[in-house]
Amino acid sequence: MSDTNLEAGGLDVRHEEQGGRGAFYVEQGGRRVAELTYAGEGGGRAVIEHTEVSDVLRGQGVARKLVDAAVTWARASGTRIVPICPYARAVFDRDASLRDVLV
Repeated sequence: MSDTNLEAGGLDVRHEEQGGRGAFYVEQGGRRVAELTYAGEGGGRAVIEHTEVSDVLRGQGVARKLVDAAVTWARASGTRIVPICPYARAVFDRDASLRDVLV
């Protein structure tokens, strides 16, 4: 299991990866309150499957920060992203500056 921290707009976004699956997440009080999950497809591709933010953090741009952390990771690792999560797909559709990591 790999676990790293990323600074994303003042939030401690953590990244873990194990067995071809991974997540970018935020914890508060030892509990995950925001999470973006993905599955590795091999060949340097990752499918963003789901993004969820607790009501405690809603409206603070946390979901976008999780997508930004995934993009930063993809750029650094040479990974290409396939966003099937409706939220993540909408972010890529709205922000052309992120599309360099798409398949």
